[in-house]
Amino acid sequence: MNCVVCGNPLLFDRAVFHCSCDAFVHAYCWDEHVLQAHQPSFEIGSVNLDGEFRAIESKTEEQVSTVQVSAEQSPEEQSLEEQGPEEQTTPLLE
Repeated sequence: MNCVVCGNPLLFDRAVFHCSCDAFVHAYCWDEHVLQAHQPSFEIGSVNLDGEFRAIESKTEEQVSTVQVSAEQSPEEQSLEEQGPEEQTTPLLE
């Protein structure tokens, strides 16, 4: 049996995670599996010394604003956007 993320064999004496989607993955591949297969919503931000989280950007807010903007545009504007290639950049996580 192989890990669904990296494809390497699952060894009998190592920790293996069994996901609710019936995938078997190495412990060190778990994070990558969850992010790729289940795509949870998340916020990127920082924590100050008081333990308060300050969001820099939110994936859920981006999705909502994109849907609202596309719903407000006319069909002509939407077709123009589809024709023009646009590069999408993602922020680097540090």
